[in-house]
Amino acid sequence: MVKQVITVRRKKFATGLFWQPVGVGGTAHNWARQLAKTADKKYAFYTEYKSMIGLATAREGVRSGMHSAAAQIVESLSEFISFLAVFSVDKNFYLVAVRNGIIIRDTLIENQDVARKLYTELSSIPDWGALIAPASWGMPKSQEKNISDLIQNNNIARLRPIGVVKTILPSVLFAVLFVLFGAYILNNPVKTGSENGAKLNTELANEYRKQIELKKQEILDKKLAQEEAIKSFQYPYDNLPNVMERANLCYKAIAFVMQPIAGWNQTFAKCDGEYVSATFMRDFGTLNDFYEIGGDLMPGAIVQQTSEDEIIVRVKLPALKTYSSLDERDSVTAARDIASIFQQIDARADINNVTDTILNNGISEDIHVTEVAVSSKLIPSEFMYAFKDFQGVYMTSVSWRANTRTWNYEVIVYTK
Repeated sequence: MVKQVITVRRKKFATGLFWQPVGVGGTAHNWARQLAKTADKKYAFYTEYKSMIGLATAREGVRSGMHSAAAQIVESLSEFISFLAVFSVDKNFYLVAVRNGIIIRDTLIENQDVARKLYTELSSIPDWGALIAPASWGMPKSQEKNISDLIQNNNIARLRPIGVVKTILPSVLFAVLFVLFGAYILNNPVKTGSENGAKLNTELANEYRKQIELKKQEILDKKLAQEEAIKSFQYPYDNLPNVMERANLCYKAIAFVMQPIAGWNQTFAKCDGEYVSATFMRDFGTLNDFYEIGGDLMPGAIVQQTSEDEIIVRVKLPALKTYSSLDERDSVTAARDIASIFQQIDARADINNVTDTILNNGISEDIHVTEVAVSSKLIPSEFMYAFKDFQGVYMTSVSWRANTRTWNYEVIVYTK
């Protein structure tokens, strides 16, 4: 098996890390230790990069102090929120895949056929911001890049030992001192000149030890309870769909419910969190016309008749795969950057920064949200491209007005 280490400009970099989004609360070291306990491999090292932690094992040649090659590449390709890349390096093939800012594959492959097959499978997933592969492979839409141009030896994502010593609380260390003191008493009883004195010292030492063990267990139980509470804490940005997948879904869903029905005019359509709906106003058609034609064109739709002349059709949206995503900017910086983007295209954007307080498992947390409202002629996929450099983005709703032929967007960005 090939060692998961590459050499660039005579410096070794770690590959093959197991990357996971890091939970909010606690330290990266604690998250790494918890994750290592549940994994099959014996992970010895960890690193923290943006909203992720990466675990590595010494068996694959990785050592403490090495930097992550994947993190270096993500830094250099920061203009892409998603990319798939393969580099020929050290007579092997290094594959890195990033989706929505999260590293999903980071592996060094010895066999070219295996590497090419994995690249082909992953490239079939839509909406890659960039495709990078050796020119000799002849992959469509891909370009070749030299890995030495992307790894700039930035001092980021340095591997550290996971260990267990760092996780012990100062209170436990204090308790250990008592254990050592008790052991000293056991091995070196105070000489009182009588057997009763020696017996008394032994009993005191045993009592010390008992109390210390109880205190240690109490501290550890409290720590585990806190870790479980943090682990189960759910934030809105822990489950966000891919920005472009959400945009395309809403666009197709609105097209589905805006079917032409003779005698009825389409006036308004909206895609929100779970449903897409469309409003139809009667022209010369009848209710029976609408139900007969609409039933064939939109099977499974829910029809709400608000009056004899107005009907609303509603369809539940299919679920999208979600990811954890949070922008690294503070809300003030995010609002300024967003305003600048829309100023460049001469579009007016209503932008507000708000703080929401959420309560989960008895723990309350403040989260920072930048709200954006814009009217545009751009379709959803074109409009949401403006947020390509942001993470923590969710299009809460998009609506279409037929009389003005205008799209109205409401977008939120979760920030630090």
